[in-house]
Amino acid sequence: MNQVILVVDDDTSNLALAQKILGKEYRIAAANSGKVALKYLENNCPDLILLDINMPEMDGFQVLEEVQRMERFSHVPVIFLTADNDPETETRCFATGAVDFVAKPFIPDVLMSRVKKTLELEIYRANLEHMVEEQTRIITARTRRISQIQEQVIMGMATLIETRDNSTGKHVKNTMTYVKMIASELKARNIYSDILTEDYIMNVYKAAPLHDVGKIKISDAILRKPGRLTEEEYNAMKLHTVYGREIINEIIGGVEDPAYVKIAEDIAMYHHERWDGTGYPIGLKGEDIPLCARIMALADVFDALYEERCYKEPIRPVYKIMQTLKEGRGTQFDPLITDVFTSLEQEIKDLLGELL
Repeated sequence: MNQVILVVDDDTSNLALAQKILGKEYRIAAANSGKVALKYLENNCPDLILLDINMPEMDGFQVLEEVQRMERFSHVPVIFLTADNDPETETRCFATGAVDFVAKPFIPDVLMSRVKKTLELEIYRANLEHMVEEQTRIITARTRRISQIQEQVIMGMATLIETRDNSTGKHVKNTMTYVKMIASELKARNIYSDILTEDYIMNVYKAAPLHDVGKIKISDAILRKPGRLTEEEYNAMKLHTVYGREIINEIIGGVEDPAYVKIAEDIAMYHHERWDGTGYPIGLKGEDIPLCARIMALADVFDALYEERCYKEPIRPVYKIMQTLKEGRGTQFDPLITDVFTSLEQEIKDLLGELL
């Protein structure tokens, strides 16, 4: 189908001339005023508009202003038609958004050349835009797939590490759930809302499985020991936090989003710090401990108490653990996060009832 050109000019002889010059190659729609042109555009979308500047009631600039308000015509190029040779008029033509202008009276070859060039460029632009959109879609799909693979590898690695100390492997998924519950509820209550954006919460959720990744460097003799660790063994175990940050930096430091990497490193490094400053590995205190690590601390301890370990029996029911967490409010744990997590007792009971 031939491309459609809307010619707008109050001089009917110019409309006839445009039809004669362009009609053999293009379909011509004619309008003898700005109002008629706008009426036509209510139900039609031409490929190009040739727009006279000097018209009664509405001049070309006013018509173009109205057209530009309609988003569906944002891609339609406009060439001004003018008998005015004033340089200021030429400047204004381009300043208002026209792609070109043609002087009147028309020179057939010039008009045809300008129209062809403009429409060819528009086709090229549309093809390029389509190509960019298609490539963006492909890249997005590949990126999503790569991200899924990375998440699967991370989950697999984290689960493998958990099973080394005779854990059931549920700890990874459980703590992911708890940290998201805590962070979302904090945000809902406008607590730490300056930090807890949706992106931050999602990064904490995705990073949670890596909190104990440093245990990969801890010997089985320590990890799988059924009884109490000696002081030397305990000091060796504490190093899993430092190892964890190092491993995360080595594995994903150069390929993942820096914000996510930072949260993953902070969780691994600081989730055993305590609110009162007596935790490890470096004894951070209060809000000096990154928020993501303070959230992780509650989720980690809750699940560690609830689930069976090689060195302990599980603590049941949930309210007993909640009481233990409350006792650690302001000493081991962030008071505000403790209050929020313990307030979710019924939701957690319901969740665990589904898992059992």
